[in-house]
Amino acid sequence: MTNGARRGFTLIELLVVLGIIALLLTLAVPRYFPSVDRTKETVLADNLRNMRGVIDQFYGDTGRYPESLEQLVEKKYLRALPVDPITESTASWQLVPPEDPAQTGVADIKSGAPGNGQNGKPYAEW
Repeated sequence: MTNGARRGFTLIELLVVLGIIALLLTLAVPRYFPSVDRTKETVLADNLRNMRGVIDQFYGDTGRYPESLEQLVEKKYLRALPVDPITESTASWQLVPPEDPAQTGVADIKSGAPGNGQNGKPYAEW
């Protein structure tokens, strides 16, 4: 560095780099959010499938449906209640009673999330 010259980036160079970064973000961000939504829907479908399997297993072992989802945790059928990934809560599950009016308990489970999945079907019908 002679004669007081400074080394560094010029304003033009910084603006070009920021422009390139902005362009890359406009390509990447629209692909990122739908993949997050697809992942949440995959986890929701997996949680519903597992919970329904556990409810069926409880029914097969005891001859009756569980009175609540917490009973499945108490009886060690589940370690913990799974989180509904769409609502990000364990309290939003919708409990479906048995079709037979003589029986009580939880025969099925559905998501309490509002809205539709990417397949157009409401989450409450999954």
